[in-house]
Amino acid sequence: MNEKEMVRLSKRLSSWLRHNPDAIGLRPDEAGWVRVQDLLSQAAAHSRGFTRAQLDLVVEQNNKKRFEFDASGTSIRARQGHSIEVDLGYTPADPPEILYHGTAERTLGLIMAEGLLPMRRHAVHLSADIATAVNVGGRHGRPAVLRVDTVAMRAAGHEFFVTGNGVWLVDAVPPQYLELLPTPR
Repeated sequence: MNEKEMVRLSKRLSSWLRHNPDAIGLRPDEAGWVRVQDLLSQAAAHSRGFTRAQLDLVVEQNNKKRFEFDASGTSIRARQGHSIEVDLGYTPADPPEILYHGTAERTLGLIMAEGLLPMRRHAVHLSADIATAVNVGGRHGRPAVLRVDTVAMRAAGHEFFVTGNGVWLVDAVPPQYLELLPTPR
């Protein structure tokens, strides 16, 4: 499987496991898990088939590590980013003092007025490093990076969660905890 095919399959999996399982007749459980055999058979039934070996490759080698298998390897889910109702079961975690959020510059006015909101997802996604935030922000235009004061947020009672691929999650980030960093180059 070449890189282009891997990206294509990763995007399909993201759509099915995070947003639209009905598109191929999947029924995730309350934690977002889908039996691998159901995923393979339903994808094939909808002319989108792939092999278990290809699935393993995407889970293991995808640079964003969006997916995970359960301990038995018989079920799969997306680690975060769902627009469907799921309870991922993450426990609160102590974040670093500063986290970052990457966005497109054109969204800054609204964000600085209203804060970071989950929009169509269940949580706001934050990263522990600026480079990741720049990469995320650049997906939809010229990137802007916001620094999130997690110390003050935790003191105000906000809870943070971390996924297996290092993405930090929080319900929302009010604007008083945000600082715009100089434009990344």
